[in-house]
Amino acid sequence: MKKTLLVGRHGVGKTTLKQALRGEEIHYVKTQYMQYGDWLIDSPGEYAEVHGLSSALAIYSYEADIVAMLIAADDDYSLFPPCCTSMVNREVIGIVTKIDKCSPERAESWLRLAGCQKVFHIDSHTGKGVKELKAYLKKI
Repeated sequence: MKKTLLVGRHGVGKTTLKQALRGEEIHYVKTQYMQYGDWLIDSPGEYAEVHGLSSALAIYSYEADIVAMLIAADDDYSLFPPCCTSMVNREVIGIVTKIDKCSPERAESWLRLAGCQKVFHIDSHTGKGVKELKAYLKKI
């Protein structure tokens, strides 16, 4: 598996996705610090939300082979500015979470505007899309 950094605002489902990808029981855990696993790096949402902490994400991205930007289908806004993936010298993929809540098209358009060419739709609780994402992370 390629080492993957999960990035997004708090509550978007980064830790839940990590649990689903690893086949663990889904339960709420607030990520307080960068959590390194065997192939997943889970970041606190505050690192993406607070300008003073965002530079830490750039540094941690060097530890990863892939950066995964997450936006929930029910989000009202995107944290990621247009074309921001051009500043990352790793592959950047988009992941729309919480697709059971509402239509994922708006969140996908935000991720594509940010520069993500590959976007996955995921529902970590039902497992929808998790298998496809995991297969993608294995083959590249």
